[in-house]
Amino acid sequence: MCFRSGPELLLLRQQLFEGQTDENVVSRIAKALKEGQVVAVPTDTMYGLACLAQNSEAVSKIYDIKGGNGHNPLAICVGEIQDIYKYCKVKVKEELLSDLLPGPVTLVLERSEVLNKDLNPFTSLVGVRIPDHVFMRRLCQMCAEPLALTSANSGSHIIPLDTHEFQELDSKLAVVVHGGKIENQSRLGSTVVDLSVHGKYRIIRPGLALSSTVDVLEHKYGLSEEPWEDGPLKSPHAETHTKC
Repeated sequence: MCFRSGPELLLLRQQLFEGQTDENVVSRIAKALKEGQVVAVPTDTMYGLACLAQNSEAVSKIYDIKGGNGHNPLAICVGEIQDIYKYCKVKVKEELLSDLLPGPVTLVLERSEVLNKDLNPFTSLVGVRIPDHVFMRRLCQMCAEPLALTSANSGSHIIPLDTHEFQELDSKLAVVVHGGKIENQSRLGSTVVDLSVHGKYRIIRPGLALSSTVDVLEHKYGLSEEPWEDGPLKSPHAETHTKC
């Protein structure tokens, strides 16, 4: 483990048994988030930067860290399937959501009016995640609102799997949660799929779960792949480094 000066560094202990995480760390991070801070957290795919999605000042901080003048999309992270319906307009069956989430998948949906307009103001869509990670799900539950989530890097496109890989961001972070090295040898992020058109899907980024995701969409629910055209989601490979 690499010790550092700058942000507070919290060690996330291994869960004592399935479904439990370190409540002290969760409480400390939730407090920092509610104070409008940006924190670094482990997910099921990589280390990410998080803040409260409904806090415009905090969202602005993440955009500043990531660069690009706020034109790189941020995903939102929630704790439960039902939370998606508050912040997104869902055009697929709930069973489909449950088949893909929690897991290494980002679903791009039409955003609802409830979601902060300063989050991705350049598009009517938003990516939503429920990581297969006990700590992240518990954190969302404790905050009782969505987190804005993006990869813990700035100019680099490297997927960060350990805290020492994004030390250049230390001065901009309030807290770093050290959950150990993430087991992701491919360094791929989540599979990103657009489900904003009824009966159709588009793969924006292949990611870790492409085969299983396509199998669910096509074979179980009969969705068909929609060809790419110019639109709010620039291309299948656009901004692939910004989502967890």
